[in-house]
Amino acid sequence: MRLPDAVLDDCLCDPAAPLARDPARQYGLDKAQAQEQLGALKAWLRERQTMLWANRREALLLVLQGPDCAGKNGVIRRVLGGLDPLGLAPCSFQAPSEDERRHDVLWRYRQRLPAPGLLGVFNRSYYEALVSDLRDGLCRDEDIPQRRIAIATFERQLPALRIHPLKCYLQISVDEQKRRLHQRLERPDKRWKLALDDLQGHRDFAQRQACWADVLSASHGGGAPWYVVPADHRWLRDLIVASLLAREFECLALDWPTHPAPFSHEDLERIR
Repeated sequence: MRLPDAVLDDCLCDPAAPLARDPARQYGLDKAQAQEQLGALKAWLRERQTMLWANRREALLLVLQGPDCAGKNGVIRRVLGGLDPLGLAPCSFQAPSEDERRHDVLWRYRQRLPAPGLLGVFNRSYYEALVSDLRDGLCRDEDIPQRRIAIATFERQLPALRIHPLKCYLQISVDEQKRRLHQRLERPDKRWKLALDDLQGHRDFAQRQACWADVLSASHGGGAPWYVVPADHRWLRDLIVASLLAREFECLALDWPTHPAPFSHEDLERIR
């Protein structure tokens, strides 16, 4: 039902060249085939998500990073849209507020970690502390090494909290980003998303990608590896993320809880 391991493992980050692959590669799939496969997979994901919620022992954390227009919101809508909202904990992180800046850099992320039984989603994440904060003047170059250590420590603590991270970087090409920005300019239902920083981000696309390549390379590890997902084709991006999520659920080997029923058929029949 999901994509084979060979495809998913092909998306594992290569620390030597994290963003060197073609973001338009298709793995021999086509749009109609991928959308049909995604539809079937979402039904399976919904059942496993309900099992996760019913057992309330483990939690999953889907981390989504990527350039503007890479489709972080799109993944949440198209891949997670059919799941039970009561079992989801999505969070979107923008620049830290004045109150958040009074705390340590990871404080706001700790507050939003998913509780047992939940599938958490971070639309942008604590890795922004290494890239966006520096670009926006919220930290200094000399702060970055200590922040990297803090993030590595933070991720090593997640298994003790029974939280399983799945980190996905959605990779698009500069030409595809331009096409999507043009689309947003033309459509009122998309235009409201635009900000001046989107234009600057497109101008600085290569520089920003180089910064993220450095972050991906340094933070890719066995306990919390990065998957670099080709995202020029939305339909393939969605199927790959859904398949990666399905593989995480498979590793949890979930089943329905075996708690004894709180009452019997006889108890129910006694009620008149």
